[in-house]
Amino acid sequence: MTFCLGIKTKHGIVGLSDTRITSGNETTTSKKVFVVNKNKHSFFVMTSGLRSVRDKAITYFTEAIGQQDDKFNKLYKTVNELGNQIKQVATEDKEHLEEAGLQFNLHAIIGGQLQDDEEPKLYLLYPQGNWIEIQKGTPFVIIGNSGFGNPVLRRSITFDESLEFAIKSAFLAFDATRISANDVDFPIDTVVLKNGTFSITEHRFEQNELVHISDYWNTQLKEAVTHLPADALNRAFGYQEAQLDEH
Repeated sequence: MTFCLGIKTKHGIVGLSDTRITSGNETTTSKKVFVVNKNKHSFFVMTSGLRSVRDKAITYFTEAIGQQDDKFNKLYKTVNELGNQIKQVATEDKEHLEEAGLQFNLHAIIGGQLQDDEEPKLYLLYPQGNWIEIQKGTPFVIIGNSGFGNPVLRRSITFDESLEFAIKSAFLAFDATRISANDVDFPIDTVVLKNGTFSITEHRFEQNELVHISDYWNTQLKEAVTHLPADALNRAFGYQEAQLDEH
């Protein structure tokens, strides 16, 4: 499993992914973000799924980008090309994988801004090659292990947030997943694209750089639970209204 996240705000896009790869009993680390930075032409791709499918599709895609990239003036055209490469891999490998009891599975998050895009765009690409655009109604998307990070983002992220707020929320969503699932872990890779800059900033964080944030968040959560205005819940212990009023 994996954890990859993209957030779109009115100020730009933030992305975060873990690097853990689990294959049977073996655990390794591998980068799951592919970045292209050119003049007025920047995008990233994050993937979740079978590593063999991912590596083959990205290899094909990288070759196609090398040959055709300058022809793409809007990000959706790049997304279409990645979809074409995934479908090509499916034609070659899907039947054999399913015969071996493996599911052909590759989801991708693509974010960026090309020269004719009015603003940075964020897309979710499905294994079948079709896609949806992530917009301000629900301005984030997670692929891989999504269940634990979703509540954090649904309670915190709106389209109007700053990129600084978005990267904090992204980390907390990852951290919630990390402590709940043994197949998601550090190091993490982040990407940030500000509106109109056409330049993606990448950074890798090790656990020791961010452990103080996890510790602070845990402390604050415990404090919040302690001071929660929840006297009404004392009825669960059979307390009467009069006893509650005395407090």
